[in-house]
Amino acid sequence: MPKEGLRIDILGTSFTIRADEDPLYLNALLSKYQTVVDSVQRTTGLTDPLKSAIVAGIMLCDELEKQQRKINSTSLQGKQESKEVEQLLLDLITRIDSNLQDNHGH
Repeated sequence: MPKEGLRIDILGTSFTIRADEDPLYLNALLSKYQTVVDSVQRTTGLTDPLKSAIVAGIMLCDELEKQQRKINSTSLQGKQESKEVEQLLLDLITRIDSNLQDNHGH
């Protein structure tokens, strides 16, 4: 896929970047970032572009970290549940084997 250009006009600066990504995806990322920057400026009263960009970056990192922890927690919980199911199945197989041996022994 050829590199697509994305025009960025944010926080008083304009430039174009090129990336090997779908333009719709790039625009969605830019739109999300713009929304976060707008929220930062609205809630904090910051007007300095650099400070706004830094706080927005920290907020996005926080969101990413929370999602990663959620995924890891869910994964660990799933592994624990799998171990419990495995143990239940092994116990069931043992009981079935025991009953089969008892029935064949009589």
